[in-house]
Amino acid sequence: MASNESPQVTETSAPETPQKVDWLAEIRGLAIMLLAVLAFHSLVAKPFYIPSTSMMPSLWVGDRLVVSKYPYGWSWASASFHLLPRGDWRVMGATPEYGDIVIPVHPMRDEDYIKRVVALPGDTIEVSGGQIILNGAPIKREVVPAVRLPFEPDLLCRDAPCLEAFEDFRETGPDGKEYFAPPTWRETLPNGATYLTIDYRDQRLDNYGPYTVPADHVFVMGDNRDESADSRAEAIESGLGGGVPLANIGGRAEFITFSLDGSTTWNPASWFSSLRGDRAWTTLRPPLAEGAAAKPAAQ
Repeated sequence: MASNESPQVTETSAPETPQKVDWLAEIRGLAIMLLAVLAFHSLVAKPFYIPSTSMMPSLWVGDRLVVSKYPYGWSWASASFHLLPRGDWRVMGATPEYGDIVIPVHPMRDEDYIKRVVALPGDTIEVSGGQIILNGAPIKREVVPAVRLPFEPDLLCRDAPCLEAFEDFRETGPDGKEYFAPPTWRETLPNGATYLTIDYRDQRLDNYGPYTVPADHVFVMGDNRDESADSRAEAIESGLGGGVPLANIGGRAEFITFSLDGSTTWNPASWFSSLRGDRAWTTLRPPLAEGAAAKPAAQ
């Protein structure tokens, strides 16, 4: 008997046509993302790496930190990679306070430095035998127990004179590890900002001035007084050549995010063993001496 059922027809879908990548949209999205990162780095904050010993003992080679861009307003120096032409203009400008750690740009090269503000506009500063004299009065400076810097010669000192100088202060700590323990001083500025410095030899920059800081400038020095090219040194000597224009300051150092001791290799295990764990999240704002009140920054 013939079947009344009609044969089933299987529907087959046509193969999907691969969608083409919209490369223009991809490039546009990438460009927007890069511009957003650049704007954040230029206007809000950016990371910073410490490559030299000039700010020891406050900052060590290998420290990574955050620099905020807005405390003193914005200028050509705020722009990441120094993309803007130099000028003396500032937007919402403010003056640093004594003791702030700032990022001045070299007067002739697009090179970022990191130094401490020790004199403000209108101040007269002199350095005599390593002692800062501010407006005719020596700032408070006292000897304190030597700081202990880890014995990391390849990282802390890359040149022979520095190594030779620090070798005189090499010692073994109670933990059996080796350290550099150079002569250490505590300085206190007029607003009460206090911090440690290293000064272990007589050298030309121990005597400077007197010099009156021009308007809209600040005078900066490194905490490692014998290994710092700062406002005391001429620009042609890699220094900053006197007062730094406020328009040449690209931001203020805020805190350390993490620090590596230089032993990092391709081995992932070293990524953790090389961390200096006790330095992470250390604030870089100077504490105030006991009984001191913060002095508001001049406008």
